[in-house]
Amino acid sequence: MKQNISEKTLQDLEFTAVLEQVALSCISQLGRKEILNTRPIYNKEALFFELNLVNEYVASFENENRIPNHGFDNITDFVKRLAIENSYLEADALLKIATVTQTVNELKKFLKKFKEYYPTLFDLSEEVEYTTFVSDAILKIVTPYGEIADNASSALKQIRRGINQVRGKIGESFSRALSKNIANGYLDDIKESIIDNQRVLAVLAMHRKKVQGSLMGTSKSGNIVYIAPQATLSYSRELQNLLYEEKQEIIRILRALAEEIRPLVPLLKEYLEFLTHLDLVGAKAKYAVSINAILPKISNEQKIYLRDAYHPILWKKNEDKDITTIPQTIELNEKQQIIVISGPNAGGKSITLKTIGLLQVMLQSGLLIPVHERSETSLFGTILTDIGDNQSIENQLSTYSYRLKNMRYFLRKCDANTLFLIDEFGTGSDPELGGALAEIFLEEFYQKKSFGIITTHYANLKVLANELENVTNANMQFDERTLEPKYKLFIGQAGSSFTFEVAQKNGIPYSLINRAKKRVESEKVRLDKTISKLQKERNRLQKTSDSLEKQQSKGQEHIESLQEKEQKIREKLEGFQELYDNNQRMLGLGRKLNELLNKYFQTNNKKELSANFFKWVAAEKTKFTKKNPPKKKTKTEKAKDKKIADEQKEAIKKVEQEVLKKVVKVRQEKKVEAKKIAEERASYVFKVGDRVRLIDGNSVGTIDKVEKKSVFINYGLFTTKATLDKLELVEKAKR
Repeated sequence: MKQNISEKTLQDLEFTAVLEQVALSCISQLGRKEILNTRPIYNKEALFFELNLVNEYVASFENENRIPNHGFDNITDFVKRLAIENSYLEADALLKIATVTQTVNELKKFLKKFKEYYPTLFDLSEEVEYTTFVSDAILKIVTPYGEIADNASSALKQIRRGINQVRGKIGESFSRALSKNIANGYLDDIKESIIDNQRVLAVLAMHRKKVQGSLMGTSKSGNIVYIAPQATLSYSRELQNLLYEEKQEIIRILRALAEEIRPLVPLLKEYLEFLTHLDLVGAKAKYAVSINAILPKISNEQKIYLRDAYHPILWKKNEDKDITTIPQTIELNEKQQIIVISGPNAGGKSITLKTIGLLQVMLQSGLLIPVHERSETSLFGTILTDIGDNQSIENQLSTYSYRLKNMRYFLRKCDANTLFLIDEFGTGSDPELGGALAEIFLEEFYQKKSFGIITTHYANLKVLANELENVTNANMQFDERTLEPKYKLFIGQAGSSFTFEVAQKNGIPYSLINRAKKRVESEKVRLDKTISKLQKERNRLQKTSDSLEKQQSKGQEHIESLQEKEQKIREKLEGFQELYDNNQRMLGLGRKLNELLNKYFQTNNKKELSANFFKWVAAEKTKFTKKNPPKKKTKTEKAKDKKIADEQKEAIKKVEQEVLKKVVKVRQEKKVEAKKIAEERASYVFKVGDRVRLIDGNSVGTIDKVEKKSVFINYGLFTTKATLDKLELVEKAKR
């Protein structure tokens, strides 16, 4: 679908302001950037795909299967560096890359599991490959804390073991020097300090020559000198060498890791694009929920039917100020191709115009729109707007010159797949001459089968709208008593400008208004008066109609309420009747049983009691069978039941076989495990302090003494002797 929706059109309709509001819901900087660059989608298939993505994401808010968190770090720069030959990345950068791959994989697994709920989102996820190679390779080397693991290589493990040993020696030698100098009384009260990540002795200045070591600094007062003991210096040099070796080994490991994952750089870029797209979809969905937006039906026929449509920016502003926004309902089709809206200024004409245009552009850019669920619209290849003054100082164009250039562009681009929106059509020149030219333009748009809405004050355009078959007049409703706008569009009648009435309301002297009326042609005044009277009459009829509808609605609600009450009463009566019948039946059964028992008490004849009881039960069963005859099954139903029973038996048999296989496997694993535990137990050398218990006992004690194959176990209150083969280790002795 070829489109021609210019940047000027988007600017006229304040589309950027909508995108800025949507961008607030993004969770990443890349998503915000992508949102602000959103433009109408030219490919019809791609547009439907995007709209379905947003619609499915909105649906996820209403069910239990919420889309998992898809927040991510911007790893664009890291991926670019990784692509450079012989380069490497720091541990924290690699960890961010691993997190991104894990996020994508989690989303892919989730969307595959809930494919039926989110088919379009699943299709989006299928565009990227599922692989844990990158994250596995990174997490094998890098710890979750962003450090290189000790077992990343045997060399690194050995170097770090050496570092720990040297640090231990430094600590021991420093402690000895510290104790010695404390005993000699050479140190200040603070004893020691840290300089350049190295422990130093805080020596009194008067004793500095008595302490062997390297001078590292002095205090501000000069009373204390900081000396690194001579015994630690050689170890410190050894430590520095080992730290350098560690750094070089880490760089070698990181280079090798980068070399390993470098072939997957294109996949990482795809992951970033996928997460950015999902962020964009999520932001659109959150914005849709905030403005109660939906996906209307998109028709193949050229038409617009937007019911209860809101201007999203106006709705947001009014909501912040706790002001009610009046929705508009407007329809364009083959029989109502163009609508001419007239009426006084500040009545809402321009907002109505912008609402239709903005919602159409939003929809064609993959955004849901705030309309009633029964709304319906089609897609337009071209959307043209002429809204506002647009006077160009740079090009030395007046308002009218600019508008004429715009009309020339409109006439060149307009066709049957065009929606045009023109505010204050024909203004900027002599009313009669400008009005005549505007009539010609309107007729041209009409002949080209273009759809459009225009606003105007020109009477000749209102008349022309009545004369052309598929062009309709409309006006914004106005309270003729208070002269306050109602912001409600009424289709089918032109509106009065209420020029003199509004002037009078705003304090213009009546004498001046009278003089102005005399200057105007009497026919125009009469026409405006006639329109004004018709509008007042229509407003009165509208009020009467609304009142009748409310009364009818209340009457209908009252009838429904009575019907609901009647239904509840009927249900209660049926319940009482059923309860009464059950009680009567139980009383009858009780009386019969009482009669049988009395007879037995008199005769003491058990056989007679048994015969009479079973006879009575048989009679009751016959009555029950007559009331509830068993449903006879056909041969087909019987065969079906038999088939189902056979299938169930087969399934049970199959499950039993599988369970037996698993039991055998588990038994073998347990035997192996038991053998392993037995070997470990046999090889373990018990030590003093180990917590143990006897194999056939529950009490836990501590080993006090070990003698060859026997041990003495202390249970607190008593001590016992046992052989090593009867012991079970509970906890090793703490060293």
